[in-house]
Amino acid sequence: MAVAAIAFSGKAVIIKLAYRYGVDAVTLLALRMVFSAPFFALLGWWAARGKDIQPLSMRDRGMIVGLGLVGYYLASYFDFLGLQYIPAGLGRLIMFLYPTLVVLLSAIFLGKRPTRRGVAALAITYAGIALVLSQQLGVAPEHRMFLFGALLVFSSSMCYAVYLVAGSQLVKRVGSLRFTAYTMIISTLPAVVQFALLESPAALDLPAQVWGYVAVLAFGCTVFPVLLVAESLKRIGANHFALIGALGPVTTVLADFGLLGGALGAAQIAGGALVILGVLLVSLKRS
Repeated sequence: MAVAAIAFSGKAVIIKLAYRYGVDAVTLLALRMVFSAPFFALLGWWAARGKDIQPLSMRDRGMIVGLGLVGYYLASYFDFLGLQYIPAGLGRLIMFLYPTLVVLLSAIFLGKRPTRRGVAALAITYAGIALVLSQQLGVAPEHRMFLFGALLVFSSSMCYAVYLVAGSQLVKRVGSLRFTAYTMIISTLPAVVQFALLESPAALDLPAQVWGYVAVLAFGCTVFPVLLVAESLKRIGANHFALIGALGPVTTVLADFGLLGGALGAAQIAGGALVILGVLLVSLKRS
């Protein structure tokens, strides 16, 4: 699970490294999805075999299409765009807000009232994000673009939270591996269509380094961790899963500092610690 958490969060660092060679978000996203799609097709076929597998109803198929568009395509696109304007470490901290967003969405749409512990976790988490962003509040163009990037990544986190809340019941009927594989395959289509509409074939004339980063994004930061996460949830349960998952943003902040020259000020460190504390508070159940 620790390897999966680091691999998932390391996606932001790989994206930032690829951007150094002039590739844009639309091209990079499309290539990542195309490279990983065959493996998810194989995973979907493997997960669907067996006599006790329930066939998909029309409603299930419609939900899979909708959640694939929101949970993987839009979430990934907003993330890729936002990382053009903000450091990789901050991007992972904002993405790590999704458990708190799940609490809010469940309260609004499912009528699940948050506990006092959940409310405290929300307050701590968003206080941490406010502290991290506090030094970038201003009217200068670079500050506005920084906040725009943070908003894009927050939108990505919201899309993923919607995917988790709306798909929570569907997963029980379809199965987690089959659900993940199908939604990933669905999300590939709009990414490819978007590339065809907005880019020319010349956009694929990329340095060898970018193709290497695409391969790492597709296999090392997408296919491989998805398989590890599914197995980890089965073996260690959700509580330990959430705890070890906190390694993701921590290692990304350190990688951002070491590989990309990111800043680690006192406010960023304190704010990041509050975000991780709040998310763990809302994710971990009482023993």
